[in-house]
Amino acid sequence: MSREPNVRLKTLTQAAGLSPAQLARALRALATEQGLSVSYDYTTVRRWLNGTQPRPPAPALLVECLSRRLGRPITAKEAGLAHAPAVAVDPAWEAEPLRKLSQLTSAELDPTRQRLLGTDGFSMAVLTIPDQLTLAVPTGQPGPARSHTAHPDSTMPDHLQGMVLHFQTAAERYGGEPVRAALAAFIAHNVIPVLYTERHERSRRRMLSTAAQLTLLMGLMSADSGHNRTAQHYHQIATRFAADSGDFTTLAIGLRVMATHAVELGHHTPTVLRLSTQAAMHSSAAAPAVQAYTHAHLATVQAYYDSRAALGTLAHAERLHARANPPPGPFTSYPVGAMYYKRAETLNILGDHSGSVNALNTSLRMRSLAEHRAATLTRARLAEVHLSVGHLEEALPHWQTFLTAYPTVHSARAARRLHTMRERLRPYRRHRAVRELLDQARLLI
Repeated sequence: MSREPNVRLKTLTQAAGLSPAQLARALRALATEQGLSVSYDYTTVRRWLNGTQPRPPAPALLVECLSRRLGRPITAKEAGLAHAPAVAVDPAWEAEPLRKLSQLTSAELDPTRQRLLGTDGFSMAVLTIPDQLTLAVPTGQPGPARSHTAHPDSTMPDHLQGMVLHFQTAAERYGGEPVRAALAAFIAHNVIPVLYTERHERSRRRMLSTAAQLTLLMGLMSADSGHNRTAQHYHQIATRFAADSGDFTTLAIGLRVMATHAVELGHHTPTVLRLSTQAAMHSSAAAPAVQAYTHAHLATVQAYYDSRAALGTLAHAERLHARANPPPGPFTSYPVGAMYYKRAETLNILGDHSGSVNALNTSLRMRSLAEHRAATLTRARLAEVHLSVGHLEEALPHWQTFLTAYPTVHSARAARRLHTMRERLRPYRRHRAVRELLDQARLLI
């Protein structure tokens, strides 16, 4: 049976300046970045151009590859692809955020759709924030007082704040995967209905602010589960909620979370640097702990571009952190162990490996029992830095501790650290202790 050539895909491919062979190479590289294994080649792409519809995950990879190359979001329909994303959620920043949140949480609670949430890949296009969303810069001055009458549901956000702490504590202890469905159910049944019906201005703004925090937690849990595109949808929604509520603190945190997610997946492009800078800028009227949080990450990204700027920003973040005396909570405090971890990452990028090791050791000492997942990941990172400077014997005990804790942390980040450990240790497999670690790691896969 004859097929109609996919003229739309051909037009976009030509506009991107990619031959079929070049597109195949780009798709393979993108798949590797997303943790996928594919074998696309010149003939595969030619078949698609001639009208054969690609099967998942190819449509998502094609859309993302062309979006990055052309510098704008490309939809499956625009590329002539019949297979839409597994869970249809509008990727545009302008899309109605409450509707998107309802679609996502509904999919999270549907066993037939929940497993499809992680099938779409990370999108660089999402990291370009519309100017109208972040154009207003906080001044630190309070707005004009407004007269409001009491509202019967005015205590609802206070109740939700307690749930923010509850879910964040559980995710930090056990990883995002075991907690995500419970948080999705809570948002679906206790947050979305109120946002649809609340008309009182002050109460609605408070609800939007707290909903932004809960949705950011959903994004963090999704990323921790390896569902990177789904995490980005939640990040978008949370950032819109924060902007609509006038909550610059949560907006700054949301922008920082998006930038951190990109860096964790290996992206430190100028777009990520700009996003990190926006996060720091929008934290200017926030408490010192939040400012330290955004500036510490900015220093890490700046380290790829300007060592002097990175060290200056890092010093500024550390001064801010020293001044901070915040109440406990995921959106008010910044653990000292996390601050030292960012110091370690910045110094490591700048080539100061001994300084990085010292900072990671301090980070471990400062981690509380509640920071179990973070301490486990820090152990693995400390081992990696030790090995990068040839300290195999120093690295092995930290990797052993990481492997012992690994089964208790259900986290895609931990899985990536496990993969890194196996790759880094493979050249040393003649070493008896290394062989034992690799054998132990093989049982955890």
